Amino acid sequence: MAVTRADVANYVDWVFYVYILIIFIYVLVNLLLSTGVRPPYSRFTDAVLTFLRDTAEPYLRLFRRFIPPLGMFDLSPMVGIIVLYFLRYIVHIAIAG
Repeated sequence: MAVTRADVANYVDWVFYVYILIIFIYVLVNLLLSTGVRPPYSRFTDAVLTFLRDTAEPYLRLFRRFIPPLGMFDLSPMVGIIVLYFLRYIVHIAIAG
C-alpha cells in the first residue's frame, strides 16, 4: 500500500484541525471557569484541563505578546485559529502540489 502526497496532506490537515479543536475547547473551558463553574475534582478532569492548558497556551502566548487583551476580551485565540487555518492551507498546497 503506497502512501501518496495527497494522503500525507490529508493527515497534516487533520493534525491542524485537531489542534484548532484543542484551542477552541480550551477557550470554552476557560470561559466556563471564569464564570465560576468549577468541575468536581478528579484526576481525569485535572488531567484534561492540564493537557488543554499545556497544549494551547504556548501557541496562544505567541499572539498575546503582540495583541493585548481588550478589557476582558482576549483576541489571541481568534487570531491564532485564523493563522492556523492559513498555515493549514499553505502546507496542504505545498505537500499535495
